Amino acid sequence: MSTWVVPGYTESLELGSGASGRVVLAVHGDTGVRVAVKYLSESLRTRPGFVHGFRAEARLLGGLRSQYVAGLYEYVESPQGAAIVMELVDGVSLRTLLTRQGPLGPEAALVLLKGSLLGLADAHRVGVVHRDYKPENVLVGTDGSSKLVDFGIAVDAGTSAGVAGTPSYMAPEQWTGAPASCAADVYAATATFFECLTGHRPFSGGNIAELALQHVDAPVPVEEVPAAVRELVRRGLAKEPDQRPAQAEAFVTELEAIAGAVYGSDWEERGRARLAALVALLAQLLPSARSPRSGTDTALTVLGRAPRHGRARSWRPGRSGMLVSAAAVLLGLLLTYGMRHAPAGAAERTADALATTMARTGTEAAPPTVPPTAPTPSGDLSPTPAVSPAPGVSPSGPSAAPTGPPSASATGSPTQSTPPGGATTSAPASPTTAPSTPPAAPAVKSVAVSAFEQTGPTTSTATVTVTTDGTGPISVSVSWFTDRASGGAGSPDGAAQTLERSGATQYTITVDHTFQNAGCYWTVRATTTPAAASGGASQQIPTRQCEIG
Repeated sequence: MSTWVVPGYTESLELGSGASGRVVLAVHGDTGVRVAVKYLSESLRTRPGFVHGFRAEARLLGGLRSQYVAGLYEYVESPQGAAIVMELVDGVSLRTLLTRQGPLGPEAALVLLKGSLLGLADAHRVGVVHRDYKPENVLVGTDGSSKLVDFGIAVDAGTSAGVAGTPSYMAPEQWTGAPASCAADVYAATATFFECLTGHRPFSGGNIAELALQHVDAPVPVEEVPAAVRELVRRGLAKEPDQRPAQAEAFVTELEAIAGAVYGSDWEERGRARLAALVALLAQLLPSARSPRSGTDTALTVLGRAPRHGRARSWRPGRSGMLVSAAAVLLGLLLTYGMRHAPAGAAERTADALATTMARTGTEAAPPTVPPTAPTPSGDLSPTPAVSPAPGVSPSGPSAAPTGPPSASATGSPTQSTPPGGATTSAPASPTTAPSTPPAAPAVKSVAVSAFEQTGPTTSTATVTVTTDGTGPISVSVSWFTDRASGGAGSPDGAAQTLERSGATQYTITVDHTFQNAGCYWTVRATTTPAAASGGASQQIPTRQCEIG
């Protein structure tokens, strides 16, 4: 992790992290304004494609003025790092709210949808498509207002930028790599609205291929939402883009008409009060209430798909969907294997992005964001994967209007930019760090394997949790096995993955694996150096490749 700090700011604690970087709460020295600083990770900083995407995100935010979008203060880039300095909102992510409090109720869900749609509308008005609307990217403030964040994979409307987004919220046309459209953002916002009403996503396939098939072909489950808003859900989740509102602004008009007719003229006031009350119950998670992080923070490695819980149920398409089903399955498989079979340069960039280790204050993982499978005109992958806030924490705080667009240089040289106070700063020379003695290796108290499941015909994901009695360095080795019978580990499948960790007392690591050998049972085993008293942990699952009696 880079030790470079944006000049002119004093950092206090880390708010969250993900595969592409981390978000830190900081204070501007001249004005005392609190901000959220989003750093591009050290490993991705050496990859031109990711730096290009990071600059593009800053430029986009600099040209977008909306009270419903967390604003940009400045963009700073130097040979030592790159950072986006953003508005800080004292609130929590919608994902945290749903996880901790469950469904929101119709009025609160409508208020939240309206605020988010207004943020999308401001983006659509200037020709920008977000492409990754989801609960992790909606922040709910202490007053019940909401703001949209993370434009990391946003593009201009009409751009052919490949397949990208978060699978659970991707519109049917996103799975085919069709040109980016505002209607796709409307679809994702409606899928999130559905989740706010029901507590679960509209589609939940057992693997990526099934999920693609459901978004493309399965009927919209409108019967699960209150009758008053079924038409909104049906319109927003329509399979064909031209059957949805063309832009978010048009959808807001429909929403307000329905909400006013059904819930009365004061529906918005009641809904906002409900959201504020729910956020108040999570006051200890607000940036304003948190203390600086300590050495016991959890470290999370995101190697791909986020863990999912429970056994997946099967789903079959209707009679009219058989033809499109085959295409959807193929698309799902392309998404599953695309990053592994990408051209050499793209694959290398993707591997670096997905293998980055970050410190964060929790282990709750966000749904995965699928990076684009088609190269941009420059030959690089599209912008970096999104930075997901830590559970219960959002990279936002007290509202303050952004002071101006970023000064985003196209070179790696120090870049002058305008901070919250209006003063001009530039990135400093590389800081020097005094050598220090590395801490001794700690004792490993426990190793556990959880959330091991099949995600595709030959792919799986598992979560390994390691607890130690100190912050010194450890190694975690993850091995994979296949067998025709249950009980034993079977034959090794591919090389073990070895991961080095330090700086915390608990590590939650999510790992993906593509199996090379056939087998009715898959096993994953995790061991550590130093060794745990138990020797390690393992878990076995039956696959869907065999008939098991």
